[in-house]
Amino acid sequence: MVLFVLAYLGGILTILSPCILPILPFTFARADQPFRKTGMPLLLSMATTFAAVASIAVAGGSWLVRANQFGRIAALIVFALLGLSLLWPALAERLSRPFVRLGSRLTQTASTGSRASVWQSLLLGIATGLLWAPCAGPILGLILTGAALQGASAHTSLLLLIYAAGAATSLAVALLAGGRVFSAMKRSLGAEEWIRRILGIAVLMGVVAVALGLDRGILTRISLASTSGVEQRLLDHLHPKVIRIPDQTLTITDTGSTLTEGSPLSSLTSATAWINSQPLTVDQLKGKVVLIDFWTYSCINCLRALPYVRAWAEKYKDSGLVVIGVHTPEFPFEKDLSNVQKAVRDLRITYPVALDNNYLIWNAFGNQYWPAHYFIDVNGKVRYQHFGEGEYDQSEQWIQELLKERTGEQSLPSGIVSVSAQGAEAAPDMDDVQSPETYIGYAEAQNFASPGGLKKDTASLYTFPARLNLNQWALAGNWIEHGQTAVLAAPGGKIAFRFHARDLHLVLGPSEDGKSVRFRITIDGRSPGENHGADTDHQGNGVITEHRLYQLIRQKGSIVDHDFVIEFVDQGAQAFAFTFG
Repeated sequence: MVLFVLAYLGGILTILSPCILPILPFTFARADQPFRKTGMPLLLSMATTFAAVASIAVAGGSWLVRANQFGRIAALIVFALLGLSLLWPALAERLSRPFVRLGSRLTQTASTGSRASVWQSLLLGIATGLLWAPCAGPILGLILTGAALQGASAHTSLLLLIYAAGAATSLAVALLAGGRVFSAMKRSLGAEEWIRRILGIAVLMGVVAVALGLDRGILTRISLASTSGVEQRLLDHLHPKVIRIPDQTLTITDTGSTLTEGSPLSSLTSATAWINSQPLTVDQLKGKVVLIDFWTYSCINCLRALPYVRAWAEKYKDSGLVVIGVHTPEFPFEKDLSNVQKAVRDLRITYPVALDNNYLIWNAFGNQYWPAHYFIDVNGKVRYQHFGEGEYDQSEQWIQELLKERTGEQSLPSGIVSVSAQGAEAAPDMDDVQSPETYIGYAEAQNFASPGGLKKDTASLYTFPARLNLNQWALAGNWIEHGQTAVLAAPGGKIAFRFHARDLHLVLGPSEDGKSVRFRITIDGRSPGENHGADTDHQGNGVITEHRLYQLIRQKGSIVDHDFVIEFVDQGAQAFAFTFG
């Protein structure tokens, strides 16, 4: 019940979203028409279209979300034509296509006060739903299809419908209240022609704002400050608690039994997608030695373990070893199939990767860590498991032992792999790491030092303190703090961290509309020079182009405490977590 209430409240607040802009002028323009003839069909068709499109996208995968962009474009075209018709009735009269003639009649009805048909209102409501769904639908879809919901379901669709009903409630209030406003405007101005033109300009401005991304300024900040708090609380409620261990290793040797009744490999059938392979089943893996690698692509510990996993997959692929990477996301952007596909290509992973967006494989293994390696024998039993980085020689010896059990004393590739990794994959200098992984979202934030503390889910101005102690961090500028991330609401925002480690990484993302964000880093107030990371130059410049882990600093000399500052030239940057090595 709590989830339904939160979904409804979140929908009510989305009237402030820029995606609703084009419909608002029509809401007021049609406010003097009978509500049951114009308002009710419009709102019902809008809510139903949104819920249907969003539900299909959740169930069908990312390709349907991309396909729905065509619906968004079509809706923008409809609104643009309606806006032009409001400005120039003569133009509307010359348009001969039935769809446009219907739009022309719709706009003429809004301005002249004649009775509108139910079908005209339904058309406008469907266009609004198509325009709204790509903006709000995928965001809420990600929230509602977290691990607790175990994927798309009737429950998911009902929550989406309630969310849409909340937005329809806001517009209904505007529609009912707007009748008096519109009538008063006509009486006081005595010039319906000017009213119609003002409404036409408002519609076209809304279309331009949504189509060109101009809404990511003040309108986006208003929308985010109003709605994202409710949505983030839904996410925090639904998202399972998971643990990443950066600096320690835990091993349990020779369990000799499965983690669940039957082989946990059977849970592979619940993967939400596969990369580099068709779906694999227990039957296909019979007689094979299997290495399950739980990872996620923004995890620095997973990235540093990957060179060994790749090397084992290549070395023993002809000896009966099957390596399966189970990608279980920590942050919402890691659920996107296209993001993971790109990461797999960039990381040169050629073995099968199963996407575990619903945490079903994770739960079947009883796993709690990134990275986690499970070594499974030919009978489907977990014989050895290793959590975190390190002890790679011991892990490879277990691979060899399980392969010998499979093949008898037949010869296997000898020796232990030698790995020379570069960039973020290079082994850490753990003797000098004195800074822990630090989350920026308020759900797990620690050691925050800006005066006044974190302000949850609202755009707020932050300043740096006079000084930072080791492992303290701070914000400066206009930021919106969410449970898992901080979003920069205006250009020039900064993040500072006093750290002690050779490497400094930061999980970052571009603006919510996908636009890149430029940034510059400094160490102790100076450009990093030769201490720059793989994603910065000598002057400290870099660009955020995608959601991933960015290596910002790799020091060459002795390691001491340093003050790190990153300044973002453009607004919209998303910051998730610091990691060190």
